[in-house]
Amino acid sequence: MLVEFVTRPQLNFMTVFAEALNVPVINNELQIPPSLGEGFVRRVDLKDDFRLLIHRYKLKEELILKRIGSKDPASFISVIFYSNDEPVTLITADRKQEQFTRYNDLAIQIASNNLDSIITFPANTEIYFTVVGISAVRLESLLELDRPDPTIEAITNPKESFLFYEGMSSEAQMALKQLSEPQAGNLLTNFYYRVKVESLLYYVFNKLHSRQAAGHSTINKADVEKLTLIRAAVLNDLGQPPSLPELAKLGGMSETKMKELFRQVFGDSIYNYYQTARMEEAAYLLKYKNYSVSEVGYQLGFSNLSHFARLFERHHQQKPKKYASGG
Repeated sequence: MLVEFVTRPQLNFMTVFAEALNVPVINNELQIPPSLGEGFVRRVDLKDDFRLLIHRYKLKEELILKRIGSKDPASFISVIFYSNDEPVTLITADRKQEQFTRYNDLAIQIASNNLDSIITFPANTEIYFTVVGISAVRLESLLELDRPDPTIEAITNPKESFLFYEGMSSEAQMALKQLSEPQAGNLLTNFYYRVKVESLLYYVFNKLHSRQAAGHSTINKADVEKLTLIRAAVLNDLGQPPSLPELAKLGGMSETKMKELFRQVFGDSIYNYYQTARMEEAAYLLKYKNYSVSEVGYQLGFSNLSHFARLFERHHQQKPKKYASGG
């Protein structure tokens, strides 16, 4: 099932989605009929230019959400929180597919309304994501920053397109779960939603602020596609450190521009990003696949297991053997 939409500030996605499924919207909620699956989509209007959309459902067929960037200036921000147990797939404009990994660096996407994307959710899997849509003006007022850093300034006073990704903590995941719970009949429902959403926005912008960026470079659709390819290449073989010249050639960028934009979008240098993903993969293999410490170390390219253990402990505050045992 393909659902295509243009990300204009006035867009009512519920209407678009309801038309695609041929089902009604009642009291700002859409119930998935048994013939198509189960679950719901719920819209909450916090203000005219500040809204929440909660997707929680399972469909019997694959769902493709094709977002077409608006031709209007970047004045509206989408903050998308992905918390699916099953992976989803991001497809770039050149039809390359990138599987979301166990490293949840793409769990939160902050994007202007003039960028394209295609997200694919597999059939018969839980689809759970939450979208906060807010105008730049409203966000600036909400944050109340006298001197915003370059990253936040690029979002609250957008001159060009922007895109950032952040990981998600267990606390943020818990807040999202609470948002999806029914609140009917509560006179303070809107206040409840607003407090929860504002706490999530605090989490996101505190993370962005901690990047301490010295500046912000313009990013366009072509750059986004190139960075998607570069990121996929970095994560493709976690046993092999990334080669900057090869990555730059793959993306058709200079090394300087590649490193600058990668850090800007993903919040870290390419090498640090690789090491973090490497340690997340190590934790997964130890805890959920029952690999031995030596098996994990060698699979991830470590010839010196003592070095692997030190690096793992630095990331997870536990030695790998103790982590594996749940100690």
